[in-house]
Amino acid sequence: MRKKTFTTITAIIFTISMIAGCAQSNNQSAESPSNSPTNSLSTPTSIPTPSTPKPEEKLATPTPEPSPMKMDGMQMQDPNQPKMSVKPSPVKSKDPQFAALSWYYMKKGKGKVPDFPKETKTFTAEQKAIWVGTGKKVYLTFDNGGPMGDTVKLLKTLKENDVKATFFIAGYNLKAYPAFFKELAASGQLVANHTMSHKDMTTLSDEQVKKEITDFEKLYKTTTGEELPKYFRFPYGAYNRHLLSLVSGMGYTSVFWSTAMKDWVPRTNGTDDTYNDIMNNLHDGNVILMHQGSTENIEALDRIIKAIKKEGYEFALVDDLQPPKK
Repeated sequence: MRKKTFTTITAIIFTISMIAGCAQSNNQSAESPSNSPTNSLSTPTSIPTPSTPKPEEKLATPTPEPSPMKMDGMQMQDPNQPKMSVKPSPVKSKDPQFAALSWYYMKKGKGKVPDFPKETKTFTAEQKAIWVGTGKKVYLTFDNGGPMGDTVKLLKTLKENDVKATFFIAGYNLKAYPAFFKELAASGQLVANHTMSHKDMTTLSDEQVKKEITDFEKLYKTTTGEELPKYFRFPYGAYNRHLLSLVSGMGYTSVFWSTAMKDWVPRTNGTDDTYNDIMNNLHDGNVILMHQGSTENIEALDRIIKAIKKEGYEFALVDDLQPPKK
């Protein structure tokens, strides 16, 4: 009898231990889910699954500046719109008119007009492209495809020096800062088209290019109550001959440049770099490209304007420019 009772008690203790062990195993599974597919499916729904934080949307990285090219490197894009990457069709890409080009110039020293891409010799009068003028005139232009910079100081400097400039504006900045652009127009500055979202036009279809341009026109009219002057600058200086014709067919003149600098990044020597870049390439009919978002540009602007005037030049707007003679 004693042996039978002992056996029974032992069985009961063993059973209780098994039940406790299973309960402990289940608790560990809930707190630290296994990586195996089977166990991960049985993870209680009350335990949140860790998620990887979504990285902040970043602006496109500036394209490296090829030497001796001076390109519009401020690669910004409307953060509220998805990046588009529509490529020309293979048939179009075989046509030289659709070959992607990048604007550049080659310095020849102070007082000498730079050399320009060989493609300019093939531009027709109907393609309406301008990049340098003649005589003792300088055309100051600002590209606004990135940060706004110190707008108060910028306008104050232009006003105090009695200088008018041309501003190529991206539509998303016009939408975000309408008061500034109303003030620009009211103060006699020339506001021009730099597309709605600052995309590379060579990657878009004709319909998308037209929409980028016409949407900006409509926004400018709605914002300022005025008609937009028909001057256009290709974002990043990226274009092709077909696009020149397309833009011209919409009534626009495409404006390139004969002086620029890598001013979308901090300058090694601060405002001295900005000043020297411009003054060491000063020439007749100089079309200067400066990015509005560069701190050094705004800080050096007063000094630059005064130095250019001292050299005997006057400032003019791009509507004074005529296509270069071949």
